[in-house]
Amino acid sequence: MPWSWRYETAGGSTPSNQPERSQEFPTQSDAETWLGETWRDLLDGGIDQVSLLEDERIAYGPMSLRPE
Repeated sequence: MPWSWRYETAGGSTPSNQPERSQEFPTQSDAETWLGETWRDLLDGGIDQVSLLEDERIAYGPMSLRPE
């Protein structure tokens, strides 16, 4: 099953200037590593939070990208 990140605004909708999801990853670890490397760029692009999906199932989230 592929893993991907669903992009969301703070209100839970899809950002209008971004795709609905990230690229697909073969493992959860690969997806989490990628997010750790790119979360600042996503936040700058208007994505406020993400949810990790395994195929269509939500593994966890939504998770804010904003620092506490």
